[in-house]
Amino acid sequence: MESAIMIVVLMTSVGLFFGLVLAIANKKFAVETNPLIHIVEDILPKGQCGACGYAGCLAYAEAVVLDENVAPNLCIPGKELIANMVAELTGKKAEEIEPRYAYVKCSGCKEKAKEKYNYEGISDCISANMVLGGSKECSYGCLGLGTCAKKCPFEVIEMGSDNLPVVNKEKCTGCGKCETICPKSVISMIPAESKIEVNCNNKDKGATSKKVCTVSCIGCGICSKNCEHEAIKVENNLAIVNHQICIEKCGEAKCAAKCPTKAIGKLVEEKSASTNEG
Repeated sequence: MESAIMIVVLMTSVGLFFGLVLAIANKKFAVETNPLIHIVEDILPKGQCGACGYAGCLAYAEAVVLDENVAPNLCIPGKELIANMVAELTGKKAEEIEPRYAYVKCSGCKEKAKEKYNYEGISDCISANMVLGGSKECSYGCLGLGTCAKKCPFEVIEMGSDNLPVVNKEKCTGCGKCETICPKSVISMIPAESKIEVNCNNKDKGATSKKVCTVSCIGCGICSKNCEHEAIKVENNLAIVNHQICIEKCGEAKCAAKCPTKAIGKLVEEKSASTNEG
């Protein structure tokens, strides 16, 4: 009994001793934190999305306050308002930020895209992609398990009835988290003023892509030939849109009207709507 008490007393004494040593060391070697760092952090959206290139809002706040070369407009979700506030606090100039949002480059729901097997595993796109690249015959298509929606730090993505992601364009901050997390690279950030986009991600040749999905881009080039401003071209069997040219010069999206598979979607008609349904 006495031995047990002695052990307890000894361990307590050792703990108190080392605790005191650590407290003294912490006080002696403490590094003063610039209070401006926490002021900047407080005005950031707290999405911890990493769009700024740093590991969280605190890391960016430290960088933008302490490093004169770090721009005040790197917080994409904060947009122009936050950029201007950070610029004012740090004495820097905030360059204009082009608004953008997440766009789902796939409209191949189960009714339109073939399945190669019935997946019954974890409801996660990354996990499903590890099993023969997912259940879809199209190796580039959305897997429809909603990982993008689950990981969206601002909760602006939900899964539609066709198991494809639906992005709330008006509320999307354009942080790019969903773009990064998608194992199929189906989601991309596009300018908010974009007029058209290709609802497909398939880079196989036309005959192959059409076999697995009825609304696939077949790389025929008709869209490119009908664009008088050369804002759209075909690369790796897939139509690619130059949004800047399209926004500045295009008055009528002839490419969308001419597309034989309707793989090109008009976005200007959705301007007043709150969602992008691809």
